[in-house]
Amino acid sequence: MSVPALAKRRILLGVSGGIAAYKACELVRRLRDAGAEVRVVLTANAERFVTAQTFQALSGQPVRSGLWDAQAEAAMGHLELARWAERIVIAPASADVIARLAHGLADDLLTTLCLASTAPLAVAPAMNHRMWLHAATQANVATLRARGAAVLGPADGPLAEGESGPGRLLEPEAIVAELARLDGGGALAGLSVLVSAGPTYEDIDPVRFIGNRSSGRMGFAIAEAAAAQGAAVTLVAGPVHLPTPPGVAERIDVRSAREMREAVHAAAAHCDIFVSAAAVGDYRPAEVSTHKLKKSGDAGLALALVQNPDILAEIAALPRRPFLVGFAAETRDVDAYARGKLAAKGVDMIAANRVGDGAGFESERNALHLYWPGGDVALAEAPKRELADALLARVAERYRRTRTEHA
Repeated sequence: MSVPALAKRRILLGVSGGIAAYKACELVRRLRDAGAEVRVVLTANAERFVTAQTFQALSGQPVRSGLWDAQAEAAMGHLELARWAERIVIAPASADVIARLAHGLADDLLTTLCLASTAPLAVAPAMNHRMWLHAATQANVATLRARGAAVLGPADGPLAEGESGPGRLLEPEAIVAELARLDGGGALAGLSVLVSAGPTYEDIDPVRFIGNRSSGRMGFAIAEAAAAQGAAVTLVAGPVHLPTPPGVAERIDVRSAREMREAVHAAAAHCDIFVSAAAVGDYRPAEVSTHKLKKSGDAGLALALVQNPDILAEIAALPRRPFLVGFAAETRDVDAYARGKLAAKGVDMIAANRVGDGAGFESERNALHLYWPGGDVALAEAPKRELADALLARVAERYRRTRTEHA
C-alpha cells in the first residue's frame, strides 16, 4: 500500500540497542510498502539483537553500522548518507541514544549523521518504564522536542522484562501513520470516513432502558486516528460521556438503534469508508410505556422484544456502498463468529475482539483480530488509541487494494 505522503520519501532508519530492535525489521517492510526508500544504520548495541543481513534483505540497500568502514568512508559515506536522507527516524530509540542526541554527541555513525544532516528527526522511544519516567530522560526528550524533533510514543503496555508501563515501542503500523501525518499527509488523506461508536439505549419507559456496556472509547479512538491520518471524519455517537476527538469534522449524537440507523444512512451516501464500531442493540421493547412501570405485588415483568434493524447489513446492500469494517464483540468462539459475520453480512473487514471479564468494554485497552476475504491478522493488546492507528493502517491498505482490483 503506497501512502502518498511517504511515496518515494528517502528515510534513514536508525536502530539502537534494545529488545524492541526486532520490531524495526517489520518497520522497514511497512515503510517500503508505503512507498518509501529506506536505508538502515545500526548502532553497535543494536547488532547484538538484530543482524545487518536481515535489514539488507528487507531494505534492498547496504546497511551501515560504523564510522570506521574504510570502503564507505573513502568517499565520506556518512556525509553522503546525511545528504541523502529526507527524514531520519530512530526506532527504537534507547535512553542512551536520546541522551547522546540531546547533548550533541557524535561518537558513532548514527549520532554523527544526526548532527551532519538537516533532515527532520523523529525518535520512537523504547525502554523500561522507570528509565522513561526518569527526570534525566524527560529532560533530554524535552530538549529534542524544543529543537523540533518529533517524539513518537512511547506506548503504555507490557514490557520485555515482564513489567508494564510507558516505554513500549509503538507498533510499526502506528509509526508509519505518524510519519505520514508529520509529512503533511496520511494513509487516509483525501478520504471521507464515517465512524459509529458507543452503545444504543432502547427505552422501556421514561425511566428505564435496555443498553450495553460499550464505553465508546474504541470508536472515538478510531475517529481521532482517522482524522490524524488525513481523513474527513463524521462520528455518529451513541449515549456516551466523551469529548469530540480533535480533528473530527462532524459529530452526530443519537440514542437508539433507529436513530443511529437514520444518521448512518444519511452519512454513508457520501463516505469512502464506514467503520461500524458501535455496539448497536439487537433488540428493543415492542412497546414503550408513556409512564413509569410499577411493581405489581410479587409478579414478574415480561417484556416483548423486537429486532432492531441491521445497520451494517443494510449499508452492505446499497448499490453504491463504502468500504465496510464491522466489529464483532464475542465472549467465546471469536474466530468462528467473526468469519461467519464476515460472510453473512458481505462486508470488507471484521475487527473481532473478546469481551467480558474486563476485556474490551469499559477498558482503556483492547486487542483485535482482523478478518477479510482471504486473510487475517492479529493486533496485539494495546491502548485503544494506539490500536486504532494499527487498525486503520490495515483498513487503508485493504481499501486501496480493493479499489485497484475493481478499477
